[in-house]
Amino acid sequence: MKVAFSTQDLQRVDAHFGWAKHIMVYDVRADGYDFIETLTFDGDLQEDGNEDKLAPKIEAIKDCAILYVAAIGGSGAARVVANKIHPIKVPQPEVIMDILDKLQEVFKGTPPPWLRKALMKDQERSFDFDEEESGVHNG
Repeated sequence: MKVAFSTQDLQRVDAHFGWAKHIMVYDVRADGYDFIETLTFDGDLQEDGNEDKLAPKIEAIKDCAILYVAAIGGSGAARVVANKIHPIKVPQPEVIMDILDKLQEVFKGTPPPWLRKALMKDQERSFDFDEEESGVHNG
């Protein structure tokens, strides 16, 4: 499962999604994880109500199941969720490697319902009976 992390310092989840200069992408499995790529975004990324800056980011992470952010605006969160990406806000900057280790451990056990749904993202399914959970998860 691909997981994206909004980051400024390339070490921690420490960036608002819209303002993030970088998004790091990893493939996470129960038996480990692999670095895929670092996406870099230029231009005016400041908070300004300009929704156009979100489109390239969402396009770049559309095959990810989870997006970790320090913060995300309401419309940004709605657009991420509409692309079947589960946004997770971290309350303070958190080291990406620590999150990867925790995710890997959760995969080995019984993942919570929101994570099981995210894990199904790449699988074909003809119906979805867990649609009620579409908000931002604080984790």
